[in-house]
Amino acid sequence: MPSDEYLQAVTIGTVEKLEGTIELREYDPTWPEQYRAERKKIAEALRGENISVEHVGSTSVPGLCAKPILDILLLVEDSAAEERYVPALERAGYVLRVREPDWYQHRLLKGTYPAVNLHVFSAGCEEAQRMLDFRDWLRSCREDRERYACAKRRLARQTWTYVQHYADAKSQVVAEIFRHIRDGGWDERKPL
Repeated sequence: MPSDEYLQAVTIGTVEKLEGTIELREYDPTWPEQYRAERKKIAEALRGENISVEHVGSTSVPGLCAKPILDILLLVEDSAAEERYVPALERAGYVLRVREPDWYQHRLLKGTYPAVNLHVFSAGCEEAQRMLDFRDWLRSCREDRERYACAKRRLARQTWTYVQHYADAKSQVVAEIFRHIRDGGWDERKPL
């Protein structure tokens, strides 16, 4: 779990405290439609750039409970080259909130109406591929989807200072599911 100091260091602006429980909702069949609208907005904002956009996270898995926030994966040529994509995304209504140069050059922009976590990585990034593999596995494996939902519900009832602490607390079940992916013959190293 990252320290509170780490969260302060990588967050642009004030770190938003939760000081409460996590709101989970049952799967909403409008989430894919909301994603498609956001994908179109991102593609229009970054017209001419070599990008890939994917719906990831729990809202991308039919039947899985989730926080009502769309997680979107944006792959660009070089996520460290913020000048190539951040200004255009900000004009489209997103706000840069996290810069993690030591963790795959990850950037996180937030969107509203609907709530969006836009994760930006460089094309070919292994963490981005893990996100896609995890999504695809949960879409196809009911047992692990239910295992993950159970863990999420249990953890969501606890009180958390920051949402990131809740996300980090899911690490154990995520690691177990990745063992199933490897044991099940899933090739998590396939190219993007």
